[in-house]
Amino acid sequence: MNKVPMTVQGAERLRQELHELKTVKRPRVIQAIAEAREHGDLKENAEYHAAKEQQSFIEGRIAEIEGKLSSAEIIDVRKLNAGGKVVFGATVDLIDEASGEEASYQIVGDDEADIKAGRISVSSPIARALIGKEEGDVATVHAPGGVKKYEVVAVRYV
Repeated sequence: MNKVPMTVQGAERLRQELHELKTVKRPRVIQAIAEAREHGDLKENAEYHAAKEQQSFIEGRIAEIEGKLSSAEIIDVRKLNAGGKVVFGATVDLIDEASGEEASYQIVGDDEADIKAGRISVSSPIARALIGKEEGDVATVHAPGGVKKYEVVAVRYV
């Protein structure tokens, strides 16, 4: 099985969600199913069917998270000796050369990406263009919207 890169923070978020699902949501839905069964006829019991559907979703999500964690290669960027280069897990401060806009992104695994939180996927065009660059370098990004150039202002490993 191929290992999928994941940051320490991403793995911790998944572990927290898994803990919540197993210790809070799973017991709650099991209790809801038991209560719905007490109401009798299950064929026309909407509460029972809703609880079973919720249980199916929870069990599916638990299996999905366990699968992701088992195939994850957890990379602690703080322990890497990257020598100022942009690597997986690094946070990069950029300036768009055309507009002068500043941006800051952390390069993370595909499952961790959240552009609103400043986390971009390692497989995204901008991350691929940034990998290996250093402070002062210019990254040329071939994106669907055209070519953009970003100057790397700072590389942080947090």
